Amino acid sequence: MNSKGDNLMNEISQSQLRIAYMLQVHKNPKQVNTFIEQLISKDTADVYIHIDKKYIDELSTKIIKHQNVYITEKSINVSWGDISQIDATLLLINEVLKANKNYDFVCLRSGQDLLVKNGLKEYLLQHPSKIFMTSEHITKRIDKAFLNVRWFNLLRRQYSSKYHPFRLLRRGIIYLYSIGLNLSPNFYKLPNEYEYYHGSQWFCMPLNVAKYVAEFVENNSWFYKAFKRALCPDEWFFQTIIMNSQYKTNVINNNLVYIDWNGNHPEILQTKDKKSINKSNYFFARKFDEKVDDKIINYYSQRVKM
Repeated sequence: MNSKGDNLMNEISQSQLRIAYMLQVHKNPKQVNTFIEQLISKDTADVYIHIDKKYIDELSTKIIKHQNVYITEKSINVSWGDISQIDATLLLINEVLKANKNYDFVCLRSGQDLLVKNGLKEYLLQHPSKIFMTSEHITKRIDKAFLNVRWFNLLRRQYSSKYHPFRLLRRGIIYLYSIGLNLSPNFYKLPNEYEYYHGSQWFCMPLNVAKYVAEFVENNSWFYKAFKRALCPDEWFFQTIIMNSQYKTNVINNNLVYIDWNGNHPEILQTKDKKSINKSNYFFARKFDEKVDDKIINYYSQRVKM
């Protein structure tokens, strides 16, 4: 086939590939709308939005109205480090499945992400069955403290100071676990044959894998219970399901997102970071914040579209 014919077939394939984006949102509606406009610019994607219950009244009326944009009716009070992160993601997955549309991929992103590189559709077309998520096989005893300890809510919260008393106590509990002392054992444990996997909560997976995850959770309540009192379950839950399934070999250890980590927290990306972002070759980046630097948000919103 000549190059003109190849280009035509490629154009048709791209127009047929559809993505369901799932956004977890809690602030900056103008910035969220900028990201949404990037995603739906060529009418080949739908966006499903969960707004943290604490901010639903403030934000729900400010999200753009569009035939490809859906806000979940149910809203969950999401907190750092606990099972509410999983609840919000499962709610979004089930909303996508309930729509009964023939999506090719389901992608979880936050309201503080942006598209920073063109060509995502072409890339996904080249990897139609792949799962894009960071996943590290965990065998170290200390890391299992995140799952095998029954954590209390005050110890699962995010504290800005590294010397906060509850943060210090959390470190102490993890240390004690590492030397064989579990002061508060989790009542529910994964079967011995299960292997632990850890990674970032953000992912992009084929629709059939998302369906598998939803059905697995619905039919295996013991798995959810094992994570209900865990610390940071959003960094373990989906990785552990998929990496103990037949889909394990389809995982590419890359969630397509550029993040500049500062310890346990992602830095707010600014104009000075453009060179690093562009050089990274990722399709998405986070975190952006319009109250810190709106110029970089405007830069990528004009430069990159789906």
